Amino acid sequence: MTNTFTGYLGSYTKEESKGVYRINFDSEQVKITDVTPVAELNNPTYVTVSVNNQNLYAVSQAGDQGGIAAFSIDQVSGDLTKLNSLTEAGSPPCHVSVNQDNSIVVTANYHTKQIVSYLTNSDGSLRAVADIAEHEGSGPHERQEKPHMHYAGFSPDEKYVFAVDLGSDEITTYAIDQQGKFTKKHVFETPAGSGPRHLTFAPNGEYAYVMTELSSEVLTLKYDQETGAFTQLQQLKAIPDTFTDVNDGSAIHVSSDGKFVYVGNRGHNSIAVFKVDQNTNELEFVEWTGTEGDWPRDFVLTPDQKYLIVSNQKSGTLTVFERDQATGTLTLKQADVKAPEVVCVKFLN
Repeated sequence: MTNTFTGYLGSYTKEESKGVYRINFDSEQVKITDVTPVAELNNPTYVTVSVNNQNLYAVSQAGDQGGIAAFSIDQVSGDLTKLNSLTEAGSPPCHVSVNQDNSIVVTANYHTKQIVSYLTNSDGSLRAVADIAEHEGSGPHERQEKPHMHYAGFSPDEKYVFAVDLGSDEITTYAIDQQGKFTKKHVFETPAGSGPRHLTFAPNGEYAYVMTELSSEVLTLKYDQETGAFTQLQQLKAIPDTFTDVNDGSAIHVSSDGKFVYVGNRGHNSIAVFKVDQNTNELEFVEWTGTEGDWPRDFVLTPDQKYLIVSNQKSGTLTVFERDQATGTLTLKQADVKAPEVVCVKFLN
């Protein structure tokens, strides 16, 4: 088994970042050994890697147009070669997902109120826009004046796509066919003013966990695999009651064994750890760990699940933690790894 894992960073390019970066993480030395720009792109804030590791998709901006770009991944060096991009007038999306056979890519757009599906060619390049779903609505928070789509991703069986709307406190389930067409099936309403941001599934596919940005909470949801509907089981605060400054909830990930859920807090600058009750799938708080950087926009568990790497946007740094797989707790191993304007981090599968 290799000791080095290859990952990719999405970033803003407003100051010194060049675009998409490649990182190498040495699990023997427990440190990031290399951060190298591999694709010049404007504001590729979110990236995702295909299951077969052949392609990377990045949100991108070209002048007054926004869309996504497709790259092939060199299987030896990890370098990226741009295949093509599809853009339209307006702001770029903020999230991108790809299905397991790499035939459909979906994006969520915070500014345009839309989720969009794209069909791909056999080499992973983008073929065409397949469908667009536009949302309406608002919420009680000052940032909820209109829909703000923050996540679009597939159900474990890929029958459905979920659109998470921070602006109107809704998670919409769409059936999606092989042509990438959406059919609206169900709307789950999160607590008013919570601002749902990202969603992740338990490995059993029967439960999902949602991080809310505005209320800094974790929601545990029961998932109906037949209908695509959610029901809420639990609502837990992700920051201490004593913390009264601004906090924006960020990313949420579950360990591959389904035993722990991790969430990011921007402002409190922490990763909150929760243990999953294996009988009820409800969460129990374990600890907060400071991220040693400012504004942890995203984080990722390494493919072997032994480490967790945080991307701190405002300090432009990465932080490496070792993860105790029995208790879920995190131990600092490396801090202040320079990564300009970093937003998102993903590893090859």
